[in-house]
Amino acid sequence: MTSRSVLFGAALLVVAGCGGPGAVTVGSKDFVEQDVLAELIAQELEARGVPVERRFHFGGTDITHEALKRGAIDLYVEYSGTALVAILDRAPIHDADSVYTVVEEAYLDRWDLVLGPPLGFENTFALMVRRADADSLGLATISDLAGVDAGWTAGFGPEFMSRADGYPGLARAYGLEFGSVRQMDLGLLYRALEQGGIDVAVGNSTDGQIAALDLVVLEDDRDFFPPYQAVPVVRRETLESHPPVWTALQELEGAISTEAMRELNRRVVVEGVDIPRAVRRWRAEKLQSETP
Repeated sequence: MTSRSVLFGAALLVVAGCGGPGAVTVGSKDFVEQDVLAELIAQELEARGVPVERRFHFGGTDITHEALKRGAIDLYVEYSGTALVAILDRAPIHDADSVYTVVEEAYLDRWDLVLGPPLGFENTFALMVRRADADSLGLATISDLAGVDAGWTAGFGPEFMSRADGYPGLARAYGLEFGSVRQMDLGLLYRALEQGGIDVAVGNSTDGQIAALDLVVLEDDRDFFPPYQAVPVVRRETLESHPPVWTALQELEGAISTEAMRELNRRVVVEGVDIPRAVRRWRAEKLQSETP
């Protein structure tokens, strides 16, 4: 967290006695990990006596960001590289601290939105192939695809197809020219890859299906993708009226590893555990591990 965030947190202590009534509305984008993170924050807030309204699966990046700006939701979890490239329309930066600082300052100056502390993991785009194909063709990096892509069908989600840090930029960086590219709902990509409808897909590096389906994530050997730290974004007026929100976010700083996020996603998507139960179980396990 930058010194600016530390100073902001200290300033909240001054207004700690001025919190007003009303629920804090926690939102999320339209995929499972987002719903899990939103539920995690909601439970942390409720544990501190903050009333919460849940508005999960709100929409894509642009829709959810606009909802935050206009006050339809009070906070949600964004990814730093997504904020930098897709929302601020900046060129990718490959240093995580620099990305955080640029986004933090721009969000506060433009929209009075405060970046919370990083949750502890990155969720980057991940190009994936079936293990049998990776083994037989010697695929380990995205560069390796350039030798086989002409006869392959790729499946990408709508955002990845249009973003500067998505397919257009990736194709230029690696010289990729797939035989066919299908725009697909994110929920269908893994099934299509497993069943052979597509040969390569872009998912998220923390998706639970990666291990469950024994997929191989290809290394971004040209460092095309920027860092994508998971960071809460909160309306400043919400923090001023509900100081315990900042305390809850500080409690979650660095608390979720990549492995932990992937396991949470796996429990929900693969095992079918409902999200509130999966989050309660994770919070209980975390508390137990912290108890001497």
